Amino acid sequence: MKVEFAPLSIPLERRLQTASVAHWVFSFLGLGKIYFNVSLEKKQIFHNGVLYATWWLLDWDTPSKGGRRIHCIRNSIIWRHMKNYFPVTLVKTAELDPSKNYVVGFHPHGVLVAGAFLNFCTEATGFSQLFPGLTPHMMMLTLWFRVPFFRDYLLSGGLIPSDKDSASYVLRRWGGGNVLAIAVGGAQEALDARPGTFTLLLKNRKGFIRLAMEHGAPLVPVFSFGENELFDQVNNPEGSWLRRTQHCLQQIMGISLPLFHARGMFQYSFGLLPYRWPIFTVVGKPIKVEKKHNPSQEEVDRLHQTYIEELCKLFEEHKTKYNVPEDRHLEFI
Repeated sequence: MKVEFAPLSIPLERRLQTASVAHWVFSFLGLGKIYFNVSLEKKQIFHNGVLYATWWLLDWDTPSKGGRRIHCIRNSIIWRHMKNYFPVTLVKTAELDPSKNYVVGFHPHGVLVAGAFLNFCTEATGFSQLFPGLTPHMMMLTLWFRVPFFRDYLLSGGLIPSDKDSASYVLRRWGGGNVLAIAVGGAQEALDARPGTFTLLLKNRKGFIRLAMEHGAPLVPVFSFGENELFDQVNNPEGSWLRRTQHCLQQIMGISLPLFHARGMFQYSFGLLPYRWPIFTVVGKPIKVEKKHNPSQEEVDRLHQTYIEELCKLFEEHKTKYNVPEDRHLEFI
């Protein structure tokens, strides 16, 4: 395989963009192990472990109580460089009333949910300027909030665990102004994330619909054009040994393990950094939701169908603006 190396004359700005993306990818792939390794080398694992365990116990409920965002981290220049790497643009199509709480469905998941992270976990794309008075809370697998230090890293961006108690806490907040963002397809959908695909795992994903109904929170469909273009993935069709292994590991560990690849730090032929591909995250108009403490399955199904129709409408209205062929449509599994 011929390796295409990056030229030496690349401007500093582009090198900083690449470094910021490498930092982000490395954080999600390796940060959970760093503390352990460093502590072993310094022979301080016991003392550090006791100190952190004490802090963890005192801070135990924070993830499920709305998290703990740190604004200087959300506004870090690192995220602005990362935003410009692709680049990522947040597109507003309707006003969101800051006196209400919302449930936002983010599609597609992609491999590493880059668009959702930059738009809802940082201020790089100007969320607070586009939607004044609203505070975003992105949900992430509960598993990651059990990793020392990594949990604090996640909390600083406004992420919270993807469980019902954490979600309900946000949506119950008096006075409104909260956005609960959910990558509906989840880790399983990541296994189908590859360039040119528009397959969404949504047919039987109705928990977020019921959640919105129980709290009377309007639903907002969001489609992130370009999200699936960032990585290639080893072929894993349904029924293949690789797909069966991935499903088995997902059931055991709670996370999927897509075998993705794209480019590297200093060459463009292979590696774990995403391709430079523009992402346009389009926020649709809110769908009114009537509050029902215990909605029937029929009511949930009806609202779920309405949500799918609005998501399809959002996709069809904007796809040609963002280089999606006219004959391509969303597929639901």
